[in-house]
Amino acid sequence: MDKKKDLIKDKIYSNLLKEVAGLYEMPMGAFNIRADGEGVERQTTANIDIVTKTDQPGIDIRVKPGTQNESIHIPVVIGRTGLSDLVYNDFYIGEGADVTIVAGCAIHNPGNEDSEHDGIHRFFVGENARVRYVEKHYGEGGGEGKNILNPTTVIELARGSTMEMDSVQIQGVYSTRRDTRAVVGDGATLIITEKIMTSGDQEAETIFDVKLDGEDSRTHVVSRAVVKDDSVQTFISRIEGNNKSRGHSECDAILMGNGRAIAIPEVTANHLDAELIHEAVIGKIAGEQLTKLMTLGLSEEEAEAQIISGFMK
Repeated sequence: MDKKKDLIKDKIYSNLLKEVAGLYEMPMGAFNIRADGEGVERQTTANIDIVTKTDQPGIDIRVKPGTQNESIHIPVVIGRTGLSDLVYNDFYIGEGADVTIVAGCAIHNPGNEDSEHDGIHRFFVGENARVRYVEKHYGEGGGEGKNILNPTTVIELARGSTMEMDSVQIQGVYSTRRDTRAVVGDGATLIITEKIMTSGDQEAETIFDVKLDGEDSRTHVVSRAVVKDDSVQTFISRIEGNNKSRGHSECDAILMGNGRAIAIPEVTANHLDAELIHEAVIGKIAGEQLTKLMTLGLSEEEAEAQIISGFMK
């Protein structure tokens, strides 16, 4: 059986790949695609190697020093009900490399049992390397079973390195716990942008725990949330300045219906030259915003959708 062709031609799995990784065909560059708990297709390059772990489920991704402008796609798709998948992926990014990594998980759950994916990703980013990490979570299906996604990301940034992490969850995930922990070295920078939308009785918890250990280390963490119906989102941000450093954490949330948003900031300065800031804004859509758009001919629902779309960009 040609699993590669099956995934692309199968309507359900091809749609999941489009949603989670923007893939309409097998990508150029290095990739590893996991479907229903198994690796089904892989490609390496001269500069990027992907190896299956022997002691636990998952892969090791090794990027050679100096690698420039290459991409790595590692999407996970689940098209069954009642499946629980756990995977450990480790990334070793060589000195001076510059790569983009596209990850995330999409679940199609048509049945009455819960489907779950827990992904533990560890990043070891070498000196002066640069990583852009894009992670998207998506759920769909017509059954009573819940879609559950719990990503854990552990980051170690060496001297002068930079990591930009873009994380998105817009639809169909009943429960998620998103745990990101990082240690930032001398002159290194960590930028995290998160966008989450929940509805119904969905729950989402985000935990950011960043230690600014290096001299002149920096972090900027932004979470944008739309909390609809009876859903609940909790945002916990901890930044610890252990050296001359700068840290900024920002949480913006729009409430709709009976939605609840909880922001818990924690900044700890253990060094005289640590500059740490936290901001949080939670509230409903401003009435004047709706009125302005409705005067242009939009209905209230269309105006709300327009505002939310702009907010989540």
